[in-house]
Amino acid sequence: MGFQFLPRFYLLVSLSILFLAPFHAQAKIKVTYCDKKADYAVKVSGVEISPNPVVSGQAATFKISATSGKAIYGGEVVIGVSYVGVPVHTERIDLCEEVTCPVANGNFLISHTQTLPAITPPGPYSLKMTLKDDREEVLTCVKFNFKIVFGSFVSDM
Repeated sequence: MGFQFLPRFYLLVSLSILFLAPFHAQAKIKVTYCDKKADYAVKVSGVEISPNPVVSGQAATFKISATSGKAIYGGEVVIGVSYVGVPVHTERIDLCEEVTCPVANGNFLISHTQTLPAITPPGPYSLKMTLKDDREEVLTCVKFNFKIVFGSFVSDM
């Protein structure tokens, strides 16, 4: 009787993990503004990271949903990444490479994909994103945390 129960139990657990995994991957990311008192022209409504957690050696996509009260004709996205509080990476990206410019007032999405080196240490990271217009005016600045886990050392063939 015990032997018949175990395969069913493992099957049930495996199916539960399989069906619950997509819900875990879509966990809501807590976003905070860099200056809580600032009235930024661009409001960030959400961040989606895929996969979540990020896997070293694989591509990760960060999608930032935002709303602008005015048209944006150009600018840059400045990304700063910290590992356990220590800055480890800074990147400046032309806004018009991430979205179609000009960005009309209203909702828009900044989507950036990057492949992390396989040697990227696992653990807690934080990302600070500053969006500036073509006159260097800060349109928004947000921070959020994410996690990196080790990928497979065996390449897929």
